[in-house]
Amino acid sequence: MLLLNKPSDDIVRQFIASQQELPFSYRAVGATQDKPPAGFTVDHNRIKLGAGKETYERARAALQSWQQFDLGWVTVRPSRMPLEVGTIVAVQARALGLWWLNAARIVYVIDETEGRDARYGFAYGTLPDHVERGEERFTVQWRKDEDDSVWYDIYAFSRTRHPLARLGLPITRKLQKRFVADSLAVMKRTAAD
Repeated sequence: MLLLNKPSDDIVRQFIASQQELPFSYRAVGATQDKPPAGFTVDHNRIKLGAGKETYERARAALQSWQQFDLGWVTVRPSRMPLEVGTIVAVQARALGLWWLNAARIVYVIDETEGRDARYGFAYGTLPDHVERGEERFTVQWRKDEDDSVWYDIYAFSRTRHPLARLGLPITRKLQKRFVADSLAVMKRTAAD
């Protein structure tokens, strides 16, 4: 949804309600767990957050409260939605002087504590009212037995859906790369605090 002004809480609620019964806007739901479908742009970015259990717990808490989206120009609304399969959020972005609301639904949640690594995160998929079509996964990983390092990982496959995003593909890709860089930076700061 494209807007000239920042959307109110009522507009966000109505926007999310309008997406409740709609299917995902792509076929390969869950493919961030395995192999992305052909014809999509794949992005995979990681950053080392530090080491140890405390760093992992801070990073996990940050994901649980959607802090990877607290970027100033991008946020999740309503804020602090639970990470549960089926939860729908509006990813709000301000770009090129316009406000965008993009609907996404959580596809799966990862919560692995057994074994050599601990891993926590989730993936969400786009709904019909999103400028893109695809899926994005956000995880934190603690390599307990290997080197005690903690990593933040963003893995996505996407392609443009909205005509304006297709028309301005170089700008769309630049904004995607900006989101990734800003998200990695905010998680790095959050995990270090």
